[in-house]
Amino acid sequence: MRNIVVILFAVLLLAAPVAIGQTVGANRTDAYLPLLKKKKVAIVANQTSVVFRSDTTYVHLLDTLLSRGVKVVKIFCPEHGFRGDVEAGGSVASGKDASSGLPIVSLYGQNKKPTPEQLKGLDYVIFDIQDVGCRFYTYISTLHYVMEACAENNVRVIVLDRPNPNGRYVDGPVLDLSLRSFVGMHPVPIVHGMTIGEYARMINGEHWIKSADTCMLTIITMEGYDHSMRYSLPIPPSPNLRNDQAIALYPSLCLFEGTNVSVGRGTDHPFCIVGSPNFMPPAVAFEFKPKTIPGVSDNPLFNGKTCYGIDLSRVKAPDRFELKWLFELYRYSRHNDFFLSNGFFDKLAGTRLLRKQIEEGVSEDSIRASWEPALSEFKVMRQKYLLYQ
Repeated sequence: MRNIVVILFAVLLLAAPVAIGQTVGANRTDAYLPLLKKKKVAIVANQTSVVFRSDTTYVHLLDTLLSRGVKVVKIFCPEHGFRGDVEAGGSVASGKDASSGLPIVSLYGQNKKPTPEQLKGLDYVIFDIQDVGCRFYTYISTLHYVMEACAENNVRVIVLDRPNPNGRYVDGPVLDLSLRSFVGMHPVPIVHGMTIGEYARMINGEHWIKSADTCMLTIITMEGYDHSMRYSLPIPPSPNLRNDQAIALYPSLCLFEGTNVSVGRGTDHPFCIVGSPNFMPPAVAFEFKPKTIPGVSDNPLFNGKTCYGIDLSRVKAPDRFELKWLFELYRYSRHNDFFLSNGFFDKLAGTRLLRKQIEEGVSEDSIRASWEPALSEFKVMRQKYLLYQ
């Protein structure tokens, strides 16, 4: 039996195990296999969609379902592809799984939402992807479109729940819906503090899908999980989130993707370092040089150029959405070319105000105060959909 995750992510595999005593939704086969008997099934999956045999060994969900006689007829895959080896924003092509022969349908690019033809004849779609708890991480956007399409075509959805490694806190500005995009579809803060199953319940409960009917949704919950846990992901969820530190820093550093600052793509420490050739020592002393890494960073920002910036690989992992690194590097920049002119920073932030506040030198306390009352209102709404303490 193949194990595509072991083959493709051996060099990136994290040493830390799954939390002791915890059972992810995919492992609770007794809870969902009876639902699939004599049904036609598709899966939305990638390299993180695994059933654990132990803390360090696992089998892909597809292999598990096929070995149990489930009639899987199709695979849908999100950004980064079924095998998780496509860089952010890279083309994710449809095709065929080399081992099973099953068709793979890309849900990234022009076809973000399954079509009626792609769902024809299906009884269930199983969604099992490891998320990292940020509004701009596109797996929850894929979840939205899958739920919406299934609601419109009377197909049931099963979400196999997994931990949120950033699930300990809720923070950041709530999305202004005038900036709605694939990197922010719902009025939630940058860090929403929900598992993928809880988030699916919110999509349904708040009627965010277009269909008049809600999605026919089943959540296979975890056992032994609560939101206070620090969960170490055993499989990188995407090529440039390779370790716990990068995942913890990602909510705060991803906004740099809307600036002329590198987040370390094309290095050994993406989302743990930030910098630019436009910063000069000694004020900014740490240096790195991005380069092409096939399948991970094919043409990274500042490819081949020496960047000066900050090494965050050993700082304490934050328990909030941090602004201080944005403030610091903006201070060292030529202000007129710090933010990209394409408006991507505003889309990531979910607001036009944050960029203006940074440019105008507004204090951090005042910026955080401006996120209220929307942030507090979201926290109250969130409580209705939580499945765990």
